[in-house]
This record gives sequence, C-alpha cells and structure tokens, in this order.
Amino acid sequence: MSMKYVIIGNSIASTGCIEGIRATDKDGSITVIGAEPHHVYGRPLISYLLEGKTDLERIKYRPDDFYEVNKCEFLSGVRAVKIDLKDKVVETENGGTIPYDKLLIATGSRPFVPRITGLEKYEYHTFMTLDDALRLDKKIRETANAKVLIIGAGLIGLKCAEALRKYASKITVVDMADRVLPSILDAEGAEIIKKHLEANGVDFVLSTAANLDDFKFDILCVCAGVIPETGLAKAAGLEVGRGIFIDDRAATTAIDVYAAGDCTESVSGVTGARGATPILPNAYIQGETAGINMAGGRAVCDKYIPMNAIGFFGKHILTAGVYDGETVTVKRDGGFKKLFIKDGLLKGYIFIDDFKRAGIYTALIRDKTDLSGIDSDALADDISLARVYKKNRRDEILKKTDLRGQGV
Repeated sequence: MSMKYVIIGNSIASTGCIEGIRATDKDGSITVIGAEPHHVYGRPLISYLLEGKTDLERIKYRPDDFYEVNKCEFLSGVRAVKIDLKDKVVETENGGTIPYDKLLIATGSRPFVPRITGLEKYEYHTFMTLDDALRLDKKIRETANAKVLIIGAGLIGLKCAEALRKYASKITVVDMADRVLPSILDAEGAEIIKKHLEANGVDFVLSTAANLDDFKFDILCVCAGVIPETGLAKAAGLEVGRGIFIDDRAATTAIDVYAAGDCTESVSGVTGARGATPILPNAYIQGETAGINMAGGRAVCDKYIPMNAIGFFGKHILTAGVYDGETVTVKRDGGFKKLFIKDGLLKGYIFIDDFKRAGIYTALIRDKTDLSGIDSDALADDISLARVYKKNRRDEILKKTDLRGQGV
C-alpha cells in the first residue's frame, strides 16, 4: 500500500520535504495544504518585487509544473484548522478531512504586532507575504510623495524601507532597540549599516517606544519581527516552546509527525541550546531531512547555526554563529570583518563587503574546529583550508560550498 503524505504549508520547507520524499519514494501520494493562494515563492524576494527589481514569475521558488512533476495534490488557498493525532487526519476550514500516514507541519511564522500607542486609530501594513507586498505596492502607488513610518529596524523593516525608498518622499524607521539589525549585528557593525542607510535617505528614531501621535505619515508599516505559527501543533498536544520542538531528524514529539522551517525550534550547532533559527537555508534542509525520513530513509540535520546574508542599497552583510568571546577586526578596502573566538573555537563572524573565504569560516563554526594553534590575527587575515583541515575534509568543504577559485 502506498504511503499518504500530508504537508501543512506551502513554503521553502515544504519544497524541501517534497523533494526529500521523492528522492526516496516515487509513488506515495503527497497532499500540500497551502493557506496562501500562490505557487511556492521565495519570501525574501518580496522586497525586490515591491522595488520593481523582479516580477511575479521570477519570485517563484520552483517551476510552474513543480507540483505536477512531483505528483502532488496542491490545495491552494485552503487553511488547516486541526490535527487529529489519534485518527491521523488533518481537518480544513472548508470541512474537509485529509488522512495521513506521515505529516509535515510547515506553518511558518506570522507578524509580531507589539503594543504601539495610537495603533488602533490607523490602517497599517505588515511585510511578510506576497499578499502583503502587493497591498503595499498598491498603496504606495496611490499615495503621491508619501511619508512612510516603519516600526522595526530589523531585517524585515529595513528591507521594507529599501523597497519603498524610491517611491516615498520620506521614510522614518522607529525601534526601541539602540541600533539597527540588533538580532544580527553588534554595535560596531550596526553603525556602519545605519550610516549607509541614512546616506540613502532613511531616517531613524532609535531607543524609542513608538507613539504614533508623535509622527506625521501617510503609510504605516509594522515590521517588528515574527512569531512562529505553532497553534495547530500546540492544540494537537505536541511539545511547543517558542517553536515546535524537533530533533535532528526533524521529528516532533508525536509519532509520524514532523516539522520544518520557521515554526520550529531545535538544538543549536553552536551553543548546544534549544532555540529557533528562522532562515531560508535551514528551512529547506529541515524540510528535506523530514521528507527523507518520512519516506523511510535516513537523514539528520544537526549542525544548525544562525546565518544571514542580506544587502541594503548595495552594501552587503554576511553573518554566522554567535557573538561570544574575544574579537578580531579587520577593516580594508571599504570592507569590515569581525571574528568572535572563544576557547580555541570560532564562534561567529560579521562580514560587511568583505567575504573572502567566507565558506571556510562557516565550516570552522559548524565543525567546531580547534584553532588554538593559530594566531588570531592570522585567522582573520590569512586563513586557508590547508592550514586547518586535512585533505579529505578540504575536498568535502570545496564540494559543498563551491569555494574553488576563491583563493582558498
């Protein structure tokens, strides 16, 4: 009898799961329940869509025939409302019941809307989904010389600011934090990015709780972060903290139920602590791992590390790991590189417009490579694979990260 696979969510994690299943099981049925009425798309691309740098076709994460080729039934614009673990069915808002043998929960996250003085008096936009971007695009085009107020100086808020800049007469970003991008940059790196954004016409009001009555604006965007979407899992009785807890096989605490992506939390490959790592590459890897295991294969994903790659107005940032330990900083040719080293291990890094050998540094963090015999200045300025890895591991890293030709 063929297996029945059900996936709640139509996302990057879901795509990984479908491809993981099909790598092992070519014939089992796959049903994808997608609350959004869209083909799977890359969410990081919605800012470029709004900015006019891409279009609705190019933001698709897979070709139009993806579901057909992988023999999936895609329920577009349908919301799952209940998981029945006993009878192994998923109930949908239209009264349907979908039985499963193996289930993936990939419900992602939802916008966090903090308490903001005066918010109840204003229409506001969030900036997480394709529909959010389309609504905001319509609004900004209808509002000549718009003054835009953005609540949140994190990744979402600043990408929103970049996307709207060419349409708006003024953009102001407000945040309670004392710096921009507080989740991924230290104070020194944040100041570099803040100055760059200011030079491109974005104003900031930091260390301030927003009172909307203090600002004049035409368009309000609330971009204060995200919350893992765990309601279905929690109601079903799965173990849930900030996210749905998964092990290194992407399995939850319920039999035959897996989870992947922004709705999850797992054990960090850097700190060993449990937490969320809501980034696109991890979502795909978790989904693929889940799919392989759901189909009877064997796969693990146990080296999660926080990573971010993002750019604003031509200045690019790459970060990884945690910022703990002694620091080594290199500034050259307009670039900025900072390493965080503790107990002979590279714990994290911040790179701004200086990405030479970034793949090596990422591997050093993931592998927890002992660097105690290497001078810290040499580590920052003259690292090479040959210096820290044996040949078989060097070849593996080169294959995985495509570092050939980058001076490693």
